[in-house]
Amino acid sequence: MATQPPSADTEKESDVEQQNADVCTVVGAVEEVGSKWKLVILNDLRDGEKRFNELKRSTGASSYTLSRVLDGLEENGFIDNRKELESPVASYYILTEKGSALCPVFDALDEWGADWLESTGE
Repeated sequence: MATQPPSADTEKESDVEQQNADVCTVVGAVEEVGSKWKLVILNDLRDGEKRFNELKRSTGASSYTLSRVLDGLEENGFIDNRKELESPVASYYILTEKGSALCPVFDALDEWGADWLESTGE
C-alpha cells in the first residue's frame, strides 16, 4: 500500500500537539513552583542562606506552613537544608542550582508586575 503525503489536517494536528506540549511544560512549571508560599520562600532565599526563624519573620508564614513548604521545596530539589548540630541546633536553607535557576524568572515576573499591575491599579 502506498503512503499518501500528509494532509493539511495532519499538519494542523501536529502543530496543535506541539503547542499543547509547549503549554504542558508551562503548566508543569507553574504547578511545580506556583503556590503563593513556594514563590514567597524561593524569592526570599534569593538574598542568601537563612535560618527557619529568619524565613518565618521575613515571609510572614506560620511555622506549620513554612515547615510544610520547606519540606516540599527540599524534596523537589529547589533548596538544601544544612543542619548545624551545635547547641542550639540550627537549620539553614539555601537555594540549590535548580532553585537559583528561577532567579531570572522572578526578575521577569517583577518587571511584568511593575509594568502591568501598577497600570491597572491592582
